[in-house]
Amino acid sequence: MSVYEKTYEVIVVGGGHAGTEAALAAARMGAQTLLLTMNLDTIGQMSCNPAIGGIGKGHLVKEIDALGGQMAINTDLTGLQFRRLNTSRGPAVRASRAQADKKAYQFEMKFACEQQERLDIRQGMMEQLLVEGGRVQGVGIKGGVVYLGRTVVLTTGTFLRGKIHVGDFSYSAGRAGEGAAEKAAEGLVALGFEIGRLKTGTPPRLNGRTIDFKAMEEQPGDEPPRPFSYEIEQITQPQMPCWITYTNHQTHCLIEENLGRSAMYGGHIEGIGPRYCPSIEDKVVKFRDKERHQIFVEPEGRRTLEYYINGLSMSLPEELQHSIVRTLPGLEKAELMRPAYAVEYDYASPTQLYSHLETKRVEALFFAGQINGTTGYEEAGAQGIMAGINAALKARGEDPLVLDRSQAYIGVLIDDLVTKGTQEPYRIFTSRAEHRLILREDNADARLMELGRGLGMVKEGVYQRYLRKRDQVREEMQRLEAQRVRADDERAREVLAQCDSAPIKESASLAELLRRPELGYEQLVRIAPPPVPLLPDAAEQVEAQIKYAGYIERQQTQVDKLKRLESMRIPEDFDYQACGKNLSTEARQKLAQIRPRTLGQAGRISGVSPADVSALMVLLHVRQGRG
Repeated sequence: MSVYEKTYEVIVVGGGHAGTEAALAAARMGAQTLLLTMNLDTIGQMSCNPAIGGIGKGHLVKEIDALGGQMAINTDLTGLQFRRLNTSRGPAVRASRAQADKKAYQFEMKFACEQQERLDIRQGMMEQLLVEGGRVQGVGIKGGVVYLGRTVVLTTGTFLRGKIHVGDFSYSAGRAGEGAAEKAAEGLVALGFEIGRLKTGTPPRLNGRTIDFKAMEEQPGDEPPRPFSYEIEQITQPQMPCWITYTNHQTHCLIEENLGRSAMYGGHIEGIGPRYCPSIEDKVVKFRDKERHQIFVEPEGRRTLEYYINGLSMSLPEELQHSIVRTLPGLEKAELMRPAYAVEYDYASPTQLYSHLETKRVEALFFAGQINGTTGYEEAGAQGIMAGINAALKARGEDPLVLDRSQAYIGVLIDDLVTKGTQEPYRIFTSRAEHRLILREDNADARLMELGRGLGMVKEGVYQRYLRKRDQVREEMQRLEAQRVRADDERAREVLAQCDSAPIKESASLAELLRRPELGYEQLVRIAPPPVPLLPDAAEQVEAQIKYAGYIERQQTQVDKLKRLESMRIPEDFDYQACGKNLSTEARQKLAQIRPRTLGQAGRISGVSPADVSALMVLLHVRQGRG
């Protein structure tokens, strides 16, 4: 065994979406950082769908970007198609999604890591966590080299005892063509971590030359495409279309007849799969009333004819996959380039973490990504950036950064994990946030960029652009409240008539017009344009702030009330068992296991009732009085 000459402040194990964000965040904060990965050529690899964003997920990406992360920039540089989802619905659920060039995304992320100052990159498989006196000291890799570090961030993805299944055929792997991390999983068990088993899957990839696109519905991107990142002002590369087809009765019959040959239904898989991204076997079995299921045919890159068949993940034998694929319109002559497969892997129950993602069992050890039971690139990246930030802060001896549920979807995600845990792959949704009207995509920078700037992660040019947008929003809101439109204004009459909106009977402010359900900011600009056109995000923010002012104010009032509970800290050494009958038996057990930071977090633990929270509040007051 040899010890590497440099001692790092942060060591990140794993080069996926959590690992790259963690390593870049720590290095950008000034920490000497090591990114250790099994294969340098798969840094930032998109193992499943080469797409970023979606409902809830797009919010996470904007927040990562506002803090100074890389995911949004990478998406804008390599995107094939950009779309805004739910544009006809309220601002809380509008979201961005982009199809990315799979290989270009991977290479751009690798290059971003390679050129980042204070970040070293090494290829190697971790086999040992070095722990002394309850604190992590570094990692040992296969081959005998030891890297010492003040903190370690584990982002192991699906590689902890990963096992791939295709029908009744299975083999050890964390991803097709890559080995699993067996000893690392054994090391976590030896340290006393509670380990569970989860499952995910990926659909087949097809040769585009064998697809009949004329038999499918074309799904174009938005024009003009809107960038994800606050750093990118314009998307310049041309967009590519995606396509839509459907399963049918023949598809469903073929699957039902062969359920016993599925790895999942044949009893070969013990891990629990994702509820909100089910395999096609699950869809056919659980939704028998559905005559068809929508399938998206999406390009994997500009320099490849490989297509991703979104919605058709399965664990059936490869020869049967050919037959199933060919029942879909447009895919009658399709050829598989890669078969679909299921992969199951170990994860550590996230209730073993503090809210800043440091483990309770081993000091200075952080977990991020699928090791915490999540699914999705965006969820991984969000945890990664927070784990990297907090590892760097820990190495400096500074207090951790915790985002609360009213501050960011990242806060919702992490609080859900560490407070409630998960027994199935967790993914974010807008419905998980109580204050989602406050947590919109358009104001992610207003919520988080000052924090990112304070950490040293946000570039000066990006910050100045944010200040310009902030000023635009403030000045435009003032203008809309102050400027009035007369009842005889011809342009206003024309626009209102086109929108089936009632004519003005007496003068009204522009803000009053904007509050009409049938009018948007776009129509207001036609009536009375601002002196200078607003940035797209600024216009969206102005519209949301004015149109939904009453709802936003109500949510903010709720947030302010809840902050009283969130501000009441619970001492780390608080003895819940000594509370006796003041707390229910279940509450004592759950509180002792999770050890919430605050009274607010305690109230979100399953099994802790409002009566338990009230009793706990009294007990804390009594303890403080004695102190």
